[in-house]
Amino acid sequence: LNSLLARQNTLNESMRYSVLAGGKRFRPILTYTTASLFDVEPRQVDACAAAVELIHIYSLIHDDLPSMDDDDLRHSQPSSHKIFGEAQAILVGDGLQALAFEVLSGAKNILPSARIKLLNLLASSAFDMADGQSIDLSVVSKNVEVDFLNKLHLKKTGALLACAVKFGALLKPKIDKKDIDILSSFSKKIGLAYQIQDDVLDFLGSDESLGKRQNSDLKKGKPTYPSVIGIEESIRVYNNLYEEGIEELSGLSINALALLLNSPSPSIPSSYKPLYALIDSSIPITEGYVGF
Repeated sequence: LNSLLARQNTLNESMRYSVLAGGKRFRPILTYTTASLFDVEPRQVDACAAAVELIHIYSLIHDDLPSMDDDDLRHSQPSSHKIFGEAQAILVGDGLQALAFEVLSGAKNILPSARIKLLNLLASSAFDMADGQSIDLSVVSKNVEVDFLNKLHLKKTGALLACAVKFGALLKPKIDKKDIDILSSFSKKIGLAYQIQDDVLDFLGSDESLGKRQNSDLKKGKPTYPSVIGIEESIRVYNNLYEEGIEELSGLSINALALLLNSPSPSIPSSYKPLYALIDSSIPITEGYVGF
């Protein structure tokens, strides 16, 4: 990511401010981990991992704007618009989205036919994410059912997570369609679980542990899982979804569970946890936060 922002332009400083701010890089971890399961060379994965993270960061910058979620803290530092102003923050988000497609389309170590599929997936996932945010804004201070909340977050949060997972598999030539279908189902489960976990932590955590304002959604009147089904039920559903997600992986054409239960693949940067550690439902919810 650092090398992608080395060019000199007027957006460079403000782009670097958000992109290099930190975070757990959960989406790139998903991409690298899935790719490692299918023995994809790490260098082939870099462009996909960078692209999905750039889209995610652009979405955070826009989400934080006063006209959207109006958050002034992100990754334990002032949000982009608090430092550079609203207009510049909008342009930074626009620039990062464009850069994501530039990086992926220019990845010469990925076959052109595969690049087209990856670009199409990234575009449709980014649209679903934006659509989910639009739906989220439309129900502020309204009562919604949990099924509606699930559909909302399968777009707003789940779409890009699913993209990150499938990116790693689509880099494998002649990937089995059954494997893609299994990973899609797996992604939906961990996407919802991830959002429920985030909602619970927003209620139970602190500004310091979250890297953002506690209870920010509740204060804005936005529906969350704890406000709709309660804290205890949210944690129960979260644990069940993660367990179901792990079970989904047993249907893959490779022995994914055996690989994930062992040490991380050499293709995954040493600072990353194996995917199993991130989705292990035995990790207490207060310790398992992997940060948006």
